[in-house]
Order: sequence, then structure tokens, then C-alpha cells
Amino acid sequence: MRPPPPGLDLLAGAVDGHVHACPHINGRRLDVFEAVREAAAAGMAGLGLMDNFANSSGIAALAMRELGHLGVEVFGGLIMEPPAGGVSAEAARIALAYGYGAGTGARFLSLPTHHTRHVARQEHRSPLHVEACFAVPESGPLPDPLPEILDLCAAHDVVFNLGHVADAEAVRLAEEAKARGVARILFPTNHAAPEAVAAVVAAGGHVEFSFFFVSHATAVGLTHVDSEKHTIAASGVGDMVARIAAAPPERVILSSDCGVCLLPPPVEGLRCFLMLLEAAGVPRQVLTQAVRDNPRRLFRISAPSPAQNP
Repeated sequence: MRPPPPGLDLLAGAVDGHVHACPHINGRRLDVFEAVREAAAAGMAGLGLMDNFANSSGIAALAMRELGHLGVEVFGGLIMEPPAGGVSAEAARIALAYGYGAGTGARFLSLPTHHTRHVARQEHRSPLHVEACFAVPESGPLPDPLPEILDLCAAHDVVFNLGHVADAEAVRLAEEAKARGVARILFPTNHAAPEAVAAVVAAGGHVEFSFFFVSHATAVGLTHVDSEKHTIAASGVGDMVARIAAAPPERVILSSDCGVCLLPPPVEGLRCFLMLLEAAGVPRQVLTQAVRDNPRRLFRISAPSPAQNP
């Protein structure tokens, strides 16, 4: 019998808050039920489902009804892309209540990850497309409905994900969120400058680093939100390690961002990511904190229970 692969022990009690196993317009590596079973077999505590086309809270609630006995807490939320209702307070309110009763609504509300001017410019989209995408003004009041969305995050104590915005936008959003009482802030930080990382952390935020951005999936054009295929700029491992070191260990989140057919399943992707970071010099204690303790606290995940018949 072969010994378990190295790094599997790091997944015990871990939470991967960035899994793309929901239905999509391009190929997926696995479905949600398969993702939950594989996470349970690895002894993980939680999975966060992300979906560019719909509020994923309903699928998460269904997964918990069917596979909750395996001991993996599955949660969802809303990425406010146009197909999912856009940046809308009404869509946010629905997401927070969507599921099978109390406790099954959204655990996060995210600004767009692709329909932002920051990303649209990187993808060389048309001027008309860029103009229609989400952006944060440099000064003045935040435009509606952002204040109401921040207030909903504060009132429901859910994570406000800053989405894929420029550094200056992320810093302003984090500071405004803190001022309005949002206690859970998450910044996808794979390309952010150290100064932006520090500013978001100072506002009480966590910073997220994902396997996708150091993987081979960045080398080819993929369809993420529409029929156009675009590459995503890779993050060098050394640069990512430096960004991780620039943040306090208790504010770092590590995730797989797996689910696309080109990548391994999320459990294997997360294991590979942790091994890669350890080989590049990230201490094991930091890895454990960033993949287990921090996301469990951020997403309000219960202590894991033993899996039954994964």
C-alpha cells in the first residue's frame, strides 16, 4: 500500500473557501457532491462554493442536506456578476436568506471578479464594455447600492469580498467597510502591491492567495464569464511568498480556486499549493494557520466532526 502523498496532513481540518464546482459554461473537473466527498476523505472541515453565474448558497444548502453527515461544512454566497443580478442590494438580500431555513444563506457577498474595469482593461475589452463594468470612484461618496450592501454585510456578519479590483479601489472599499461596521473583509491579493496588502489588513481585512494563479491554467485562454477566452496573469511563486510574508500570519487565507477542467480537483490542488509554498520557504505553521484556523474563523466554520463513510 502506498504511503499518503506529502502534505495531506495539512488538509486535516482545513477550509477551502474558493471552489468552482458549481455548473458553468466551460468544463468543470468535478461536481459539488464529488468535491464534498473528496474533502471529507481528506479530513477537511469546510468548502466554499463560488459561482460567477448564480448565488451558490442554494447548492451549498442542498449539499449539506445530502452530505452533511460527512462532516464537511459547505457554504456559498454571491459574486455580484451581471448574470447573478449584478451589484444589487436586492440580489444581496435574497442571497443572505436563500437556502433551506436558518443558517443556510450566503456566508459572503463579493463584488465582481471579472466585470470590473480593472479586469476588463487587462483583458483588452472594448471601451463600451469597460465603461459598463464596476469601478470605485477615487473620492466622494460611494455610489449606490454599495453603502446598503456594506450595511447588509455588517448586519448579517458575513464576509465582504472585495472582488478583482485595483489596489486603490480595494483599499478604499476596505476602509469604507470598516467604517460601516463590517467585521469580515477578504481581499483576493494575488497581484496586489505590498502597500495595498498592508492597508487592507490595517482596515481589519484578510488577504487571499490561490493556487490558480501559480498554476499552468494561467497559460491558456479560458472562458470565465462569457464566450470570450482570456488568460489571467500568473503570479510568480517568489512574488506570492513575499506578499504572504508582508501580511500578519493571522490575516492570510490560502485557497485552491480549482474546479476548472485543466486543474486537479480542489483537494489535490490545495495540497499541491501548500507543498509548493512550503518548498518556497513559507513555514508550515503559517500554512496550517492560513488553510485551517484563519478561514474557519473568517467563514464561521464549526469544528470538524469525524467523517462517516466518505
